This record gives sequence, structure tokens and C-alpha cells, in this order.
Amino acid sequence: MATTSASFASFSVILRPSSSNPQFFLFNVAPRTGTSHSRTRSTRFRCSAGQTGFFTKLGRLIKEKAKSDVEKLFSGFSKTRSNLAVIDELLLYWNLADTDRVLDELEEALLVSDFGPRITIKIVENLREDIFSGKLKSGNEIKEALKRNVLELLTSKGSKTELQLGYRKPAVIMIVGVNGGGKTTSLGKLAYRLKNEGAKILMAAGDTFRAAASDQLEIWAGRTGCEIVVAESEKAKASSVLSQAVKKGKELGFDIVLCDTSGRLHTNYSLMEELISCKKSVAKVIPGAPNEILLVLDGTTGLNMLPQAREFNDVVGVTGLILTKLDGSARGQCG
Repeated sequence: MATTSASFASFSVILRPSSSNPQFFLFNVAPRTGTSHSRTRSTRFRCSAGQTGFFTKLGRLIKEKAKSDVEKLFSGFSKTRSNLAVIDELLLYWNLADTDRVLDELEEALLVSDFGPRITIKIVENLREDIFSGKLKSGNEIKEALKRNVLELLTSKGSKTELQLGYRKPAVIMIVGVNGGGKTTSLGKLAYRLKNEGAKILMAAGDTFRAAASDQLEIWAGRTGCEIVVAESEKAKASSVLSQAVKKGKELGFDIVLCDTSGRLHTNYSLMEELISCKKSVAKVIPGAPNEILLVLDGTTGLNMLPQAREFNDVVGVTGLILTKLDGSARGQCG
């Protein structure tokens, strides 16, 4: 039987339609105090005709909103789909004599779709090897092999996918990147996730350059229920703010200190040198810190992400990446 559902805070309302007597089930999905896991309790209640109409309309609105969100997401890939559509034409009348020409045009199609040169060459060379070894004998087989290659690249995991925070408290995480990439927002979301996992979080407003950066982080601190350390004066250096935050985290027994930093172009030598002093100031308080240095990359940037990652890694030693703005319609990617 079809069901319509809606969520209200920590509750879910599920409607089971009935011709004579509609029934609703109210599920409490909030965790009980003092327990480490969620328990679910349900309450059945009957509704009047007016209430039934309200929940039916609410369910329809939620369905329409979900459909709209999905359509918006897929429309963002329309340009990439159109660029990749040429592959079907290339492989439709493929024959062995045209292999080099077809693979050259396939390589061009992948590059135009922002697969990146390294991944594009890897895919094309894998196909070339399989074709000349006799493993692929038709256009359909090549197309399926192409799908497998792309899927394998998307699903393969790196050797270390979890944050390496160690056993010594507090663990220190620094967020770095260029201007406007989403560092402060990413820090707030990371704080929310770690807080929900039971960690005691302290934020450090190390972005002393951008106007209202501290105010923005204070809003995130309020939303997530975390404490925050901000600059005591307008001329305070970022390194001193981070140093004070780590000292406070160490003295008051915080589990994790999240350090925000100012946005800086990877081509600006003096600003990159300032980032080194921030890292050194943290290490003076806790040897070996920071445990993680996460580079925030704007997902719409495209291939410029590669030199950004290279420069930041050379200067401070990046341990992880955060990709932002992937829900937009722009198709900038880096392979």
C-alpha cells in the first residue's frame, strides 16, 4: 500500500490511506537521554477529515519538492551528457581499422567533459590495450568497458579515508584554502558531525583578515553548541589566535580543536608563509599538531584545483581534501 511521509524535527509522520478511516503513525526517532543509540516509539492516532486533507496535501508538496530537487541535480549534468553523447556515434559503426581515430575522438570527448588529462589517458590506454589484445571485439563491448573503467575510478577508495586524530587530546584540525572556497562553512559542518559523534569541540576563528569571518564562525558555534576562541583585538595575528585556542583546548580537556584560517591565493608567497607560522604556533603547544590539514577546494573551479592542491601541499603538507559546491550546475572538475 502506498504511503506518504513527512518529517517534523525529531518525528516522522506516515499516512496509511484508507477509504473509510485514515490512520497515522507517529514515530519518535530522537535518542533517549543517556543512551548511545536511538530508540523508536510509535503512536497511532486518528484524524478528522480536515486533518487528513492537510497531511495528504503536505505529502504531495514534499513529493513535488523532492522531484524538483532531483530534476535540478540531473539538469546540472546536461552539458556533460551532451558532450559524452558523441561516444555512442563513435562506437556505433566501429571497426578495428578505425581504432586509433575512434580512440582519439573518445579522448577529446572525455577531456571536453572535464575528466582531466591523467584519468582520460588512463581510460583510453586501458581500452586500447583491451582492443588490440582481442578482449573487446565490438562497439558495444568497448562502451561497456568504458562504463566499467569510469565506475571503477568512482568507487575505488583511497588507503586512508578516515580522519587520523590520534589518541592525544586535543586533536587539532586546520582548514586551509583559497578565498571563497567554503572553509568556514565546511568547518561548521564538520563541527556538527563530530559533535553528534560525541566529541567536545572548540572552534578557533583564525580568519583575522576577512570582515565578519569571526561573526560567521560564531553563528556556526551557536548552531552546533560548540565553544569558540576569537581574536581579542582587530590587529591580532592568526597564529596567536590558533595558539590560544589550542592552549585552551588542552587546559579544558576538549577532544578536538577546529582551526579556521584566512583564504589565500596559492600564488601569493607572503600569505603562504603566514600559513607556515600558523602551523608552527600550533605545534609549539602540542608537538606533532595539527593532526589533520584539510584543503577546501571549490568544486566548480576545474583543473585549477590541481595547482592549488600542489602548492598548499608543498607549503603545509595537506592530509585531506574537502570538495564544496558540488550541488551547483557548473561542471568544473579535475581528474
